Amino acid sequence: MDRAISYRIDNGFDQFKVALSIGIMKMVRSDLASSGVIFTLDTETGFRDVIFITGAYGLGENIVQGAVAPDEFYVFKPTFRKGFRSIIRKSLGEKRIKMIYGASESKALTHNVDVPEDDRRRFCISDDDVLTLARYAMKIEDHYSEKASKDIPMDIEWAKDGRTGELFIVQARPETVQSQKNRDILETYHIETKGPVLVTGRSVGEKIASGKAHIMSDIAQLSSFKPGKILISDTTTPDWEPVMKIAAAIVTNTGGRTSHAAIVSREFGIPAVVGAKGATEKIKADQEITVDCSGGDAGVVYDGKLPFYVEKTILSDMPRPKTEVMINLGNPEEAFSVSFIPNDGVGLARLEFIIANQIKVHPMALLHQDKVLDAAMDKEIDELAYAYSSKSEYFIEKLAQGVGTIAAAFYPKPVVVRTSDFKSNEYANLIGGEYFELKESNPMIGFRGASRYCSERYKEGFALECKALKRVREVMGLDNVTVMIPFCRRLEEGKKVLEEMAKNGLVRGEKGLLVYLMCEVPSNVVLVEEFCQLVDGISIGSIDLTQLTLGIDRDSEILAQEFDERDPAVKKMVKMSIEGTKKSGRHSGLCGQAPSDFPEFAQFLVREGIDSISINPDSVMKITLKILETEKALGT
Repeated sequence: MDRAISYRIDNGFDQFKVALSIGIMKMVRSDLASSGVIFTLDTETGFRDVIFITGAYGLGENIVQGAVAPDEFYVFKPTFRKGFRSIIRKSLGEKRIKMIYGASESKALTHNVDVPEDDRRRFCISDDDVLTLARYAMKIEDHYSEKASKDIPMDIEWAKDGRTGELFIVQARPETVQSQKNRDILETYHIETKGPVLVTGRSVGEKIASGKAHIMSDIAQLSSFKPGKILISDTTTPDWEPVMKIAAAIVTNTGGRTSHAAIVSREFGIPAVVGAKGATEKIKADQEITVDCSGGDAGVVYDGKLPFYVEKTILSDMPRPKTEVMINLGNPEEAFSVSFIPNDGVGLARLEFIIANQIKVHPMALLHQDKVLDAAMDKEIDELAYAYSSKSEYFIEKLAQGVGTIAAAFYPKPVVVRTSDFKSNEYANLIGGEYFELKESNPMIGFRGASRYCSERYKEGFALECKALKRVREVMGLDNVTVMIPFCRRLEEGKKVLEEMAKNGLVRGEKGLLVYLMCEVPSNVVLVEEFCQLVDGISIGSIDLTQLTLGIDRDSEILAQEFDERDPAVKKMVKMSIEGTKKSGRHSGLCGQAPSDFPEFAQFLVREGIDSISINPDSVMKITLKILETEKALGT
């Protein structure tokens, strides 16, 4: 009753004009199967082209209350409408408990029971169920949008009957947070320094807040909460809303991104980190902390009050330059939010982040697990790949979903995906990697890039990468993906890589596939026109090109001050690369660090007539203005 009164006051309803009604309907036996929530947009960024589905075993109350970390699924609308199986991301939730009915028909009470370990490590619904729910959700959104003559993103609840296997929609209402935001103003939060990490979890919102922690375990303590403090609790319920609206941020031990804490924090526009295990123990009362939700899906709580700032950009005031301004991106979790920055696509999507942070296992260790002699590593590999049909499928699907998320975020703009460019010491740091990598005295110019793809030591791993990229393009339907080959030293090596790609279903020119080459070795510059005959475009890697032009190990601390992409020799190499590429009628681009760090380097590239410049997300607006200024001066 108190919650109903509070709701009516907040929304301006007359207390004496509200009537009650009783609805009677069939009970879906989701206690024997699963249930969850669907949004027809991304709840954190407002990205409109995805269906976001969460699910857990049993009745749906645990998801809403944040008592479980659910499974999460994203389906990409544009290619799903074209008939593709467009599940672009899946993440396995803990699903520790489930709510079921009482044991006897006469005793209708519900209660929670533990979920068996094997079930926790599996997804609670099949891919077919995910796609069916996505189809239902899109039909519901289309129906209400057509009636309103405008886009109406929806908030939907679903349940699966464990007796019949049927899927039911049990509630649908308009989404009321992200869909109401002004998309003409882009707010980007930046943390200036980082401190000791106290806990991590799932981020809600994209903001940063700091303040004193207030640990709360019971509704009776609500009156002690002061405005501006950060609420730390195991979970939240609707009874807590009066204090949640005055909190600077919220951190909970349990819950997912459709939990009560997550939903309310979005409505109030405050950051939250949910599913932060041990928060109520690791954070002390009145401790100064900073809650950072600016880095994608992962939310971080730091010790101390850390400095941050907010960058505001009015998007409608920003003209587009003739030179394409693209983005360097490796973390799929940042893709949806970064896509709102004015851009012409992704000029460098790195696979290394996905492999190191989401797959974690050396690809050859997945294919030849018998060679992994450490029992703990062996067990870890089995645990990571448990929910998948095979170890190779684990790698392919996880990599495809990482790349697919980035490609979907920018679709139909081009997304240039660089195949893996770990050095041997970096590969060795992956789980099981030490059994497949040789120790090199200088891995920076050793067994890396294209040389690996044709070698018996790694070609099976490269085959997995190719199969993942083929899945992105042909199963998910994201044909905006261009494949880029890194660190290719010799023409013959480039030809062999293209042959290996073709063996694994990636044929240049087939089904519109474009292939680019990184231009980062002096041989690429000297023979730029010959290399251009192998590919559709060249992208200059300014860091490695500087390293090999000046003969400076880019990791050397002693020579760090001598490493400069603006050196005349490096700029001459870049100039030669652009000229040769243009002469060959191929796309010319640069995806190194230099334009992000040195705006004058970006201006140099524009004067040389480069087609595209790919830079870090936090530099896009600044560099775009420099490019516009340069183009105006050139009269282009």
